[in-house]
Amino acid sequence: MLRLSRIGVYLLAQGLARSVPEKPRSTLLPATKRLTARMACGGGDEQRFRDPASNPRVVKLRELMNSDTQDAWDKCWEEGVTPWDLGKTTPAILQLVQSGSLPKGRVLVPGCGSGYDVVAMASAERFVVGLDISSTAIKQAKERCSSLPNANQFTFVEADFFTWQPKEKFDLIFDYTFFCAIDPSLRSAWAERIQELLKPDGELITLIYLISDQKEGPPYNNTVDDYEKVLNPAGFRAVVMEDNEIAVGRRKGSEKIGRWKQHVTKSFL
Repeated sequence: MLRLSRIGVYLLAQGLARSVPEKPRSTLLPATKRLTARMACGGGDEQRFRDPASNPRVVKLRELMNSDTQDAWDKCWEEGVTPWDLGKTTPAILQLVQSGSLPKGRVLVPGCGSGYDVVAMASAERFVVGLDISSTAIKQAKERCSSLPNANQFTFVEADFFTWQPKEKFDLIFDYTFFCAIDPSLRSAWAERIQELLKPDGELITLIYLISDQKEGPPYNNTVDDYEKVLNPAGFRAVVMEDNEIAVGRRKGSEKIGRWKQHVTKSFL
């Protein structure tokens, strides 16, 4: 039987075993088109809206994204237009934490939103950085998590994923619905940043939200092939690609877990 740490038990008791995006959540920067947020149709709307485009909160989100507002992602958090926010830790992350299969060291969660996944992964063996472009999301995450027993094992940073320069690289990067939130034209840049931020022997875990019938976004249409198209040229190969059997609500049957490593070609003299 799996034994949890005291922090793990506390997180389960408080219902904090799930990190939310955004993830998703972030501020729209029309000048650079960097939609660095985490997005998926989630929360209480999951059971009612099978199609993201039929979710009023997604409709409102897209209206904000199409406006000229510089801080559109921030407005989403201020107005509670956060359909990606599950309000708890992602089940897949909780399972990975409990299984002991997550890499140790420094962890990055881009588009961390409310920070549930950040808190769930943080431990004496892992220091986790939650990154989000939304000042409101970061403020809320700090207020909610600052008094938790493992508060010294994680931090929240307000910054743009595409320009942020940390002092150290990471052993693990976890992306959930962040990839499908950014404009598809930025996906190659996303892969390049993953390569820059990850240690050569580090691991990228992507919880892929499969969606193919959207005329606009976010969330944008998203397939495993879309990840491969940008990650393979950056030197990454999927060592694991499997269905997420514990996806929540309407995401059941529409998610895959990908675990990626950089492929290093050895030369022999």
